[in-house]
Amino acid sequence: MTGFSGERVRAVFIGPMSSGKSKLGKRVARELGSGFHDTDKMISAVHGDIPTIFADFGEDQFRRWEREAVVEALDRGGVVSLGGGAILNESTRADLQLLPVIYLHITREAVAGHLSTKNRPLLAEGIEAWERIFEERRPLYESLATVDFDTSSAHAENLTNAVTDWIRRWEARA
Repeated sequence: MTGFSGERVRAVFIGPMSSGKSKLGKRVARELGSGFHDTDKMISAVHGDIPTIFADFGEDQFRRWEREAVVEALDRGGVVSLGGGAILNESTRADLQLLPVIYLHITREAVAGHLSTKNRPLLAEGIEAWERIFEERRPLYESLATVDFDTSSAHAENLTNAVTDWIRRWEARA
């Protein structure tokens, strides 16, 4: 898929909240010399912070805006990081079918050490909410994944290199 920028989608990161999709996505995009698009950041730039969106408009409206951000991000190409719940949308799942999808997963213990509920309205209950949501979504993440990486204890540079190498091998096959 080639976006309006002329750049193809090089990788799409999916996974639970706090698994490192945004941080790793930025690092990988920089290594590849590609654009980086984070759907949560795109939504916030247009509609305000996510907790306010949930409070003022509800989750259904957030999910509609999220779908629009996914379409725009995929159209732009490069490296794309999807919000944890973006895969709940059937059209988004269909869009990902032919793309290199990198599923980042992380253990409950690793998340508990750095989980921030500040900008995550679905995590008001803390780690228990994270775990419940992750378990509900896990089958979708696994079914969409082209490859998966565990971010629980990996060093950022090593993980960046491993993911970047995988993307380059994927692209060489195409």
